Amino acid sequence: MRAALALVAVVASTGSLPKAGMLVPGHSLGGVRLGETAAQTREALGSFYGRCDGCASTTFYFTYGKWTRTGLAVELQGGRVAALYTLWQPPGWHTAAGLRLGAVEGQVTSLAGPVVPVVCAGYTVLVRDAHGTRTAYYVVDGKLWGFGLMRARANPCHT
Repeated sequence: MRAALALVAVVASTGSLPKAGMLVPGHSLGGVRLGETAAQTREALGSFYGRCDGCASTTFYFTYGKWTRTGLAVELQGGRVAALYTLWQPPGWHTAAGLRLGAVEGQVTSLAGPVVPVVCAGYTVLVRDAHGTRTAYYVVDGKLWGFGLMRARANPCHT
């Protein structure tokens, strides 16, 4: 029994990308909050990540395996998390209200509350600003493609 508990403690302390991550609007995405340090993020999500060479700010890509596209991007400014967004459409990611990636746009507007559309190249982002934080719902072809969390009034479009 002690060995099992010790193993759980080691796994919990090393962190990993959640298999079914959750967006808590205005609060966290995949268990990570805005303002956390890079070290706190790696503790929560693990050490398996790539680094974007061509991004304007330091950006980590936490994915489920080598050469896989789905996961979570973490942008840092001044060594702290400034933005988070899902990569592609990781299966099982959802909100506490039951909104799941892949939902139709109407479900987003009914479950997320009042949102404002921001048109980006090839997709739309439905955003809601509250308490200094912007929650973003990425919509492609009428379906929820991804989640994002950033500072209020930040540009949610990514190239």
